[in-house]
Amino acid sequence: MSEAVEMGRDARVHVRAPGKINVYLGVGEVMADGYHEVATAYQAVSLYEEVYASESSDFTVAFRGPIDTSGLRTDESNLALRAARLLASHTGYPGGVRLEIEKHVPIAGGMGGGSADAAGALVACDALWGTQVPRDELHELAARLGADVPFALAGGTAIGTGRGEELSAALAHGTFHWVLALPDAQLSTPAVYAELDRHRERHRAELATKLTPSVDPAVLQALRAGDPHLLAEVVANDLQAAAIHLAPELASVLETGERAGALAGLVSGSGPTVAFLAENDEGALDLQIALSALGLMAVRVTGPVHGARVVG
Repeated sequence: MSEAVEMGRDARVHVRAPGKINVYLGVGEVMADGYHEVATAYQAVSLYEEVYASESSDFTVAFRGPIDTSGLRTDESNLALRAARLLASHTGYPGGVRLEIEKHVPIAGGMGGGSADAAGALVACDALWGTQVPRDELHELAARLGADVPFALAGGTAIGTGRGEELSAALAHGTFHWVLALPDAQLSTPAVYAELDRHRERHRAELATKLTPSVDPAVLQALRAGDPHLLAEVVANDLQAAAIHLAPELASVLETGERAGALAGLVSGSGPTVAFLAENDEGALDLQIALSALGLMAVRVTGPVHGARVVG
C-alpha cells in the first residue's frame, strides 16, 4: 500500500507535468479512423501543470492558476477526470479522487496542456491509490486518452508517429532555450486540421502530401548535437499555415520575434502559441524583454525536461 493511502483521507499527491513544443510536425493524409497520420519531434519544456490528487468517494476536478480557467469544463468530458476514471476501471479501484489543477500551460494553445493534465492525473492517482501500475501499462492507458498524453507522461525529447502516440526516444544533448509568445486567441486542434485539409484540397495540384510523413533526419542531428543554430534551420510545422489562416495575427507575431533576434520561430502544434528558439539563456532574456515591450505575453522556458512525476 502506498504511503499516501496509509496517511489517510487528508493525504494529497502532487504531480508536475510539462507542456510541449513540436519542434517538427509533418502531417499526412487522413487515416481510416478520421485522424491524420503525423510524424513529430516533441520536446517537453519547463512550463508545468501542477496536479494535486486527494482521496474522495467520487470524481471531481477544479482549476486555478495565473491563466483564465473559467471556460474549462469540469464534467465527465474533462480529460483529467477521464484519465482518473480510466485508471480506476483498469485497476478495479473502488473509490474516487478530487483533482485540483494549477494551470500554467496555455489553454487551446498548441502546447498539450490538457494532455499534461491527463498524464498528471494518471501518475497522481496511481500514487494516491497505491495501484502501482507498470509504466508501460500507464503508457497504454495514456494512448487511449489522446495522442499527446503518452508524451506528457514520458517527457524529454521523442519522435511521435501514428497519431503522435507511438513514441521512440530521441537523444538531445544540452539545453535548448525557448521564448513562448502567448497570444490571447485560442485555436481548436480539430479546426486547424480541418483548415489544413481545405488548404490542401484547394492547392492539390501544387502540393505534394506525403502519405506517410517522417521527421527530417536533420532535426535529429541538430537535437543530438545540442546545437540551436542547426535546429533553427530545420524546425517546421505543417499546421502553421492553417493556424495563421484562422488567426492571421500570428504572422506578425512570428515576424516580430524574428526581428527581435530569435534564431527561428514557429507555431507550436496547432497554435496559437508561438515558440521562438534562442541561442542561449542571455539571448532568451533579451528576446523576452523585446517581445514584452511590444505588448506580447512572453515566457522563457527550457527543454528537454522530465515527464509527469510525483513531486516531493
